[in-house]
Amino acid sequence: MADYQEFLDGIDRKAYHEGEWQWEEDGCTVTRTYHYSPPGCHTSCGILLYVKDGKVVRIEGDPLDPCTNGKLCIKCLTMTESLNHPDRLKYPMRRAGERGENKWERISWDEAYDEIEAKVKDIWETDGGNAIICVHGTGRNINWQVPFFGQAALKTPNISTFGFTGFACYMPRICGSIAPFGDFPIVDASETHADRYNNEEWVPPEVLVVWGNEPLASNADGYVGHWLVQCVQMGTKIISIDPRLTWWGARAEYWLQIRPGTDAALACAWLNVIISEKLYDQEYIDYWCAGFDELAESVKDKTPEWAAEITGLSVEDIIGSARLYAAAKPGAIQWGLAFDQQLSAMALCLAGCDLMAICGNVDVPGGNILVHNAFEINAGYASGENLTPPEWRAKKLNNNYALSIQGGDFVAHASSDGLLQAIEDGFPYPIKMMWIQSSNTLSCPSQDSPRVMAAMKKIPFIVNADPYITPTSVALADIILPVAMSAERNSARTWWSPCRAMVKVTDFYEAKSDEQIILDLGKRLNPEVFGQWDTDIDWLNWYLHDGTGSFSATTEATDQGGAKNSGKTLFTADWEELVKDPSMLGHSYDEFNSTYNKAAKGMFRADGSIGYGTPSGRLELTPMLYNYWGLSTTPFHTEPPEGPISTPELMEEYPLILTCGGRSFEFFHSEHRQLPTMRELHPQPLCMINPKTAEKYGIQDGQWVWIENDHGRFKQVAKITKQVNEKTIHAEHGWWFPETEGAAPYLFGTFESNPNNCTKAFVTGQGGVGSPIKSMICKIYPVKEGDKMPYEQIAETGNFPWYKKVESPRADEIARYHEALEEGKGYDPMTNQVIDPASGARFDLKTGDAVEA
Repeated sequence: MADYQEFLDGIDRKAYHEGEWQWEEDGCTVTRTYHYSPPGCHTSCGILLYVKDGKVVRIEGDPLDPCTNGKLCIKCLTMTESLNHPDRLKYPMRRAGERGENKWERISWDEAYDEIEAKVKDIWETDGGNAIICVHGTGRNINWQVPFFGQAALKTPNISTFGFTGFACYMPRICGSIAPFGDFPIVDASETHADRYNNEEWVPPEVLVVWGNEPLASNADGYVGHWLVQCVQMGTKIISIDPRLTWWGARAEYWLQIRPGTDAALACAWLNVIISEKLYDQEYIDYWCAGFDELAESVKDKTPEWAAEITGLSVEDIIGSARLYAAAKPGAIQWGLAFDQQLSAMALCLAGCDLMAICGNVDVPGGNILVHNAFEINAGYASGENLTPPEWRAKKLNNNYALSIQGGDFVAHASSDGLLQAIEDGFPYPIKMMWIQSSNTLSCPSQDSPRVMAAMKKIPFIVNADPYITPTSVALADIILPVAMSAERNSARTWWSPCRAMVKVTDFYEAKSDEQIILDLGKRLNPEVFGQWDTDIDWLNWYLHDGTGSFSATTEATDQGGAKNSGKTLFTADWEELVKDPSMLGHSYDEFNSTYNKAAKGMFRADGSIGYGTPSGRLELTPMLYNYWGLSTTPFHTEPPEGPISTPELMEEYPLILTCGGRSFEFFHSEHRQLPTMRELHPQPLCMINPKTAEKYGIQDGQWVWIENDHGRFKQVAKITKQVNEKTIHAEHGWWFPETEGAAPYLFGTFESNPNNCTKAFVTGQGGVGSPIKSMICKIYPVKEGDKMPYEQIAETGNFPWYKKVESPRADEIARYHEALEEGKGYDPMTNQVIDPASGARFDLKTGDAVEA
């Protein structure tokens, strides 16, 4: 592309030290590297770190980096505020008072490790490793490290982003696309090519559907939003599907201001239009797809008129937008978190894949290309799972085992609701320890946060590793460990392409990197595995060369004094070469991801045969795996549990739709709230309210308002705007106030502005996947002097006075379980049977029937 070449030609490559990874400039040591959290971010932009007197004093974008071409968002540009912030944790600390008092005593790393090691080994002896929960935050630079630590060192199968009902972040899209496609689809904005927009094969999408996300603010899932802006500048047309007016909607051919939680109805109607009007790519379907007739039959009654009644959209806009997408050659769909956070999550993800497939937009230039982690470096959430003893792994609290949800277990994580049930009720067994690494559990992921806090107080021992003291640390932790930030750690990233390296350039007091903490404790808890790596770089080289995640201890490996990986990656350089070699300088592109039409070239299947990486070798519009997982094999819509169609009787009291979770430029989930620049630009949590709605309820712009439902309430500052319609409000998530009192009950104000006060555990879609947290109902009214604040109400009763607890689907069994324990009977969690110790008789806990021995 001429404009891109003009940009490249305009760079003074000598000034930017082309071919060098480090140099001296103006009294600073400058290092060319990549950022990959903390502080939080889903992407890894090329940066130049300027270090003087041991501190990072300036950060610039690297214009020679082909990934992001020197562009940085405000999170990187202000990263010196994060790195050098006085509130950061500097040393390991032990709780000196009661939980919640925010009293701590400094201890050494060895003292912390000694106590943790002793607790873990004691739990192994008394309860087994399954009585430990290992928690990590959102998918960032702990995606494989913390799961590996949990399963290989703590020896627990119970790894989770705890509190997040229905796996409602990214997992539905990952599994929901692997089943029909065999690999994961991303929009082709030339990001997999080293020569980017100059690549001869690449073309921008003719039409881009931005569905349920704001790529510019979120840069989510390893995808940089400005890549898509470049496409728009090259002529790409936009369809924006979003309850809020965003940058994309303002420039769209169609802005579909959909009722939150009804996206699957729209997707089914698009399929109906495209199939009934024969707008699909017949040749592509004949060659590459399976299940078309079944799909067509399933959506023939999902007409635009049907969808219009559900979604609040016009019939004309549904038809017109479907036709525009179908006519594009190529077209692409950029999907977001809204796909995961509704009851139809898996069905919606399938519908999205079906749309890509029948229009011939899969793995073609400018469409949705299929990718894998760079060079098949696939260590992830399942990393190290075969290093957990089998008898403990069998007790993984997944949807099947913990909640009796039928279907194959297709999620590497334990079920958040299954964990909550075990913590609250000790069923099917009690939890004795929780390890939390870089997750602010109370402020961000936990649905029904007050309930989660009350449950976690029952856990005898909690360790929290984080760069800062958070509300979660104060309320619940017994030991806190200081975590280093991106510029203070050696690391690597293989999420899609290219493979990238992060270089440590400074230290912060006694903070240690995620990798170093894990190695230190791993050597104590499982020296056979972790003892083979002397340094963090040794471990990173294992990851780059052997990091398939299927790591097994064998006799041969033991004889070698370590452990053996059962598979190799396709990456040949070591970490230092990746960093310093002039041909790489921190990044290396994977040819697989940059190749189009891989199915025709035999690149998806292990035997080199033509086809996709699915059981049938075709794009499965009605996937076999969905059937195995206990899911419907065709798309469908499920109404939100509360709303104008599901519960019209509640709409008089709660007349508005509450959606939340939209990203801002300043914050990453609950992070960055300490930073002066961010809070200057975005000082308070904002709730978007339409002008007519605000007038109706007597609300002024900038006024604090209550948002309330039948579960709880929270307060935010009203932002009166036409970005939302009269029936919908949008609230921000992740807010806490580090500048305020940390001790309980206030806990940095974590409950004051938290939409999770209104969310509900144990409410999920088919297969226990998806959660309706973007489509609640609510009422709004001004905050008045003398109103009782959420923290006060929670301190008095544990939740809100009108709170209605949602019980586990196994509530009756749990009651019988406790009755049996009170009667002195035993319980076998693997068979779900009560045992009479006197007679040896066994009874099925679910039915109460006697069971033959």
